[in-house]
Amino acid sequence: MAGATPGRGARAAYHRNVVTPFLPDDEKIPAIREALPSTAAGIYFNTGTAGPLPRETARAMAEAEAWELRTGRADVDNYKDSLQRMAETRAAIAAVLGTDPGHIALTHATTDGMNISTSAVDWRPGDRAVTTNLEHAGGLGPLWAVRERHGVELVIADLGTGGDPAAILAALDRVVVPGTKLVSLSHVTWATGARLPVREIAELAHSRGALVAVDGAQSVGAIPVSVEELGVDFYAVPGQKWLLGPEGIGAVYCAGSVLDRPRMAFAGYWSFESMDLAAQGEPWPDARRFENSGFHQPSMLGLARSAAWLSMFVGLGWIHDRIARMAGDAAAMLAEVPGVEVLTPRGNMAGLVTFRIAGWASSEALKELSQRTLCIARTIPPLDAIRISVGFFNTDGELRRFRDGVALVAEHTPETIPHRPRIEVLRGGLE
Repeated sequence: MAGATPGRGARAAYHRNVVTPFLPDDEKIPAIREALPSTAAGIYFNTGTAGPLPRETARAMAEAEAWELRTGRADVDNYKDSLQRMAETRAAIAAVLGTDPGHIALTHATTDGMNISTSAVDWRPGDRAVTTNLEHAGGLGPLWAVRERHGVELVIADLGTGGDPAAILAALDRVVVPGTKLVSLSHVTWATGARLPVREIAELAHSRGALVAVDGAQSVGAIPVSVEELGVDFYAVPGQKWLLGPEGIGAVYCAGSVLDRPRMAFAGYWSFESMDLAAQGEPWPDARRFENSGFHQPSMLGLARSAAWLSMFVGLGWIHDRIARMAGDAAAMLAEVPGVEVLTPRGNMAGLVTFRIAGWASSEALKELSQRTLCIARTIPPLDAIRISVGFFNTDGELRRFRDGVALVAEHTPETIPHRPRIEVLRGGLE
């Protein structure tokens, strides 16, 4: 009823979703976890793959889908609304990255952003591209493609596990020679969780004439990021990981200094400010030129809603500080367990913690941990290791429970670990 006073439940919901930046942690954490229902399904340690979806985001997406179902998607007014939603999403991502919306192009994934960045270089046979030994296929794939297509020389710098910033710069200094066209790497590596000194790397690369493309999949939302201060040329981000948005949506930052230089590998309706039937077109003067196809509008709305929820209702500064503290505590706890080797560099990390348990294949160890602690995590097959992603919504109790589970597994071998009672889920319930 218009003008009615909200009831107690409505006020409580408002308090949970809007005023959380001003709550003490002992009230704030439960409120956040209620706003992220999947955190109750287990120890949610896999934000690096896909973060928990906020209730607010899911509700907004459901309402958008219901509208499309009832009224269709072809109305002119709906099209105009979609343009506004796209603009709002660019603005939300720009706020997180510390830049202007004109530098943001919407994509379908981090991998799209890395393909846009890599293909934007004017490659010639024999040109040189540099990457590292710690990269995800989303960054390596585009480099492989230009190597195969254009005969580009691809040089992979060995950073070890990425624990020493000085050694990282020294390794790149040896291979980023004058004439290098592109340096492509991660801000936070997906495998070991190492945090690379991107600002210094960008200065080195630019001094030798190279552009810099950064995979921000494991950084944005987990650590402070200002693309302007980093001085990079491209910075690709996903929606579904630390920004807690839906899958199939992302963005790429393009620095203003290079907007007139990069080539457009793909182009379509969305890339142009105008286009006539004679193929005479004017690409958008800003980063929108890299948007070549349409987007699932509920997902677009979902990413904007999640990014805004993190920025305005939870607080990015608080999020970054808590992730740093919790991930550091997790690494320290695991390092104290006999038989556990923590691969993530303790002084150079973000929200990821990668480790091995002696005598165990990572897949078998994770299976045991999942059954014993209800953790939701993943393995890193190239390292035969387990990776946990420690979120701002995790609790100290969850860290201790997981540590105890790791300690139990580490005390045994797959053959000697105590038998677990078998639980079968039947139609009538648990037995």
